[in-house]
Amino acid sequence: MSNTATALPGQETLLASWDALARISSGARLVHSAAATAAVFPSWAPLNNAILLNGHDGDAAAAAAIELTGVYADAGVDGWALWVPSAATDLDATDYVQKVGGFRRDTTTLVMQARLSPGLRLHDGVVRASIADAARAGDEPVPFTDLGEPDTEPGLAGWVMVHDELAVAGAWSFLHEQDCGVYAVGTVPGWRRRGLARILVEHVLADARGHGARTATLQSTRIAQQLYQSLGFEPAGRYEEWASG
Repeated sequence: MSNTATALPGQETLLASWDALARISSGARLVHSAAATAAVFPSWAPLNNAILLNGHDGDAAAAAAIELTGVYADAGVDGWALWVPSAATDLDATDYVQKVGGFRRDTTTLVMQARLSPGLRLHDGVVRASIADAARAGDEPVPFTDLGEPDTEPGLAGWVMVHDELAVAGAWSFLHEQDCGVYAVGTVPGWRRRGLARILVEHVLADARGHGARTATLQSTRIAQQLYQSLGFEPAGRYEEWASG
């Protein structure tokens, strides 16, 4: 089985977004090595991820895991994930890496890419918010009056969908050159299956196009794949994720 060390679509945008988030997160930083780039976020557990950059095989993954385990331990981070890029565009394809010592195979996310069309629409009810509030609104309703001011880091934007004076869906985006990365799209459980996530994402894409983006990239779970395909996204690769411990 073959793979490629070429970066997946949107990977540069993703790494740049982590760098931007690190500038507004206490104690956070990116660690670069020949083997991988690691996002170290002591106060934001979901962002503790590292992307394998070269030699996408079991030996390279094991070497990167050994190198980065100390980096995360020194930062007080107990758990993190190593992402192995793959050219496979099917979530059910065979894993390229079969084993990483001390790590367990976790989820797989599908990398998807779209060209931004002029027909994308802005929507009433979608507003800017802080990244923290956008992340929170994907899990629990946030009163509109409690929303904080948007972050001012260039290229970085938090978004929420407001319904009945509550923010009930959230996402954040990062504009890198002519690509817009879309991340952490979530809807509060009680408001799902109403099309709110689609409205939210379309608004983010329309806004990005208005600011010069011509493509968009994201990582999708199996359950969200159809939603993103309805907005023009197509599979372009995947990340096979290995969790520490």
